[in-house]
Amino acid sequence: MRILVTGGNGQLGMSLRPLLKGAVFCDVVSGPDTRVLDITDASAVKALLEAEGIDTVVNCAAWTNVEGAEDAPEAAATLNAGAVGILARAMKERGGKLVQISTDYVFGGRGYNVPIREDALPSPLGVYGRTKQMGEEALLASGCRSLILRTAWLYSEYGKNFVKTMLSLTASRPMVKVVFDQVGTPTYAGDLAAAIVKLLEADAEGVFHYSNEGVCSWYDFAVAVAELSGHADCEIRPCHSDEFPSKVMRPAYSVLDKTKIKETFGVSVPYWRDSLKRCLENL
Repeated sequence: MRILVTGGNGQLGMSLRPLLKGAVFCDVVSGPDTRVLDITDASAVKALLEAEGIDTVVNCAAWTNVEGAEDAPEAAATLNAGAVGILARAMKERGGKLVQISTDYVFGGRGYNVPIREDALPSPLGVYGRTKQMGEEALLASGCRSLILRTAWLYSEYGKNFVKTMLSLTASRPMVKVVFDQVGTPTYAGDLAAAIVKLLEADAEGVFHYSNEGVCSWYDFAVAVAELSGHADCEIRPCHSDEFPSKVMRPAYSVLDKTKIKETFGVSVPYWRDSLKRCLENL
């Protein structure tokens, strides 16, 4: 299997590097062992796939700035949907497979209150969720062999994320407010990367969900970060979402049901606090 990983310098791309030693990693900017590739350029995509003999693409690249997408809907759509179509059509021509990393935000508007299954009706909130759903649709419409893996609340040792923000804030401030009325499950990128590798080895196709086990609010998540990192001097107060005005409404409940991936492939899913502890130890 000859694999190309897009978004190679992002959280998930970096987490995949030690697990996919022989893969080609690309991004829009250069970096160690990183090929420069604009995945919105169809000719550049085709040329790299042919030159490297790629038969599987893991697309970790995305516009993930949720608020920023509201100000730049066309740019978000180009990367989250248009580029997916380009990759899918190119892999269809090669008889290969595209693994698309998607998001819980495709379900934000329907008011679910039980863990969300893969066949639930999408109801995206905002530009980010809509463009990620458009990306899923573009992949399915291409006829390319495909695997769509939806995840949520991703964090890691790399880049910017909620865990690293809370580490900084709870170390430097006497009090931090965090919303308690948005509920989901954190996902450690290292665990997600391991699940992706297992699905690649099984030649999986279809739509699956993966996050860590358990349920929490962002407030609970922040309390756990402070507790496990020893930042006991910072008071963390729960607050409502409307105390932080935003251009986009975020999902109030986005717990993903992982029964399918566990039963089909025997994927073991760690509890979110256990994975958070491992990430903090690595940091």
